[in-house]
Amino acid sequence: MADINRRLGLRHLRSAPTSHIRHHKRGRLVHDGPGLSFWFRPLSAALSEVPVDDRELAMAFHARTSDFQDVTVQATVTYRISDPAVAAARLDFSVDPDSGVWRGAPLEQLSTLLTETAQQHALDVLARTPLAAALVDGVASVRERISDGLAAEPRLPATGIEVVAVRVVAIRPEPEVERALRTPAREQIQQEADRATYERRAVAVERERTIAENELASKIELARREERLVEQRGTNARREAEENAAADGVRAEAEAARTVRLARAEAEAARTTGEARAQAQAAWLRVHTDTDTATLHALTATRLAENLPRIDSLTLSPDVLTGLLAKLARPGGEER
Repeated sequence: MADINRRLGLRHLRSAPTSHIRHHKRGRLVHDGPGLSFWFRPLSAALSEVPVDDRELAMAFHARTSDFQDVTVQATVTYRISDPAVAAARLDFSVDPDSGVWRGAPLEQLSTLLTETAQQHALDVLARTPLAAALVDGVASVRERISDGLAAEPRLPATGIEVVAVRVVAIRPEPEVERALRTPAREQIQQEADRATYERRAVAVERERTIAENELASKIELARREERLVEQRGTNARREAEENAAADGVRAEAEAARTVRLARAEAEAARTTGEARAQAQAAWLRVHTDTDTATLHALTATRLAENLPRIDSLTLSPDVLTGLLAKLARPGGEER
């Protein structure tokens, strides 16, 4: 919308670069172009403002497929006014010289024209397409048909309109039909998920079985090794017992041999000692045999005295002493 300011009965208009201004004064074109700025008298001026920028027109309309299913088409048409003079001549783009506001609704007329034209071509192509094909490939076919139809529409260039692009956003069925169509896909997805779950469980069970088998094999191998270890320990113990028995036998034989040698040595020593004692006794007897009786008695008394307890005092009566001296004084022949 152009900016219009008042100054002492005059008006000043300033437009945007995307707006094409046409100024007529007394039926004569005075100003014509985009982005203009000028002074004018409101009583003698006729102003038109035509937007020349690209504009997006979103549309949504219902259609019916060949199998009598209702669908909703969402599309967007990009257009621009390529000939402002023709558009201003065919549609009412005049603005109020005091406020700069359009007197009519030209853009709504353009929207109605484009929407009805696009809808006509979309309905035509969808009426010959079943629902399944429309949902799968309908977007491309509807977009192509709308684009070709708008390009071939003679009223658009006659109005100064150029279609830049056509986009079909979506073709959607009714909510009930959409839920019905989603059900098989959901069931298939659920089946795939269940199959994946079962396969995962089967893999987990197989892995658990493999682990259990490995553990069992490990236990069997461990038991086998323990059995071998027990056998080896028994063999070692038996061998050790045999070695100990053999060593004990050797030690017993050595001890017996030592005992025999010791006994023989003791016997030999005892025999030697006995012989020596016998010889000494015989020599002692021979010595005493050659000794007289008085000497023997003296030796006897000496030995007796050595073996008697200590005698502090000894009293000899005259009778005992006289008899003893008489015996000692006897000659050897009488003694016998």
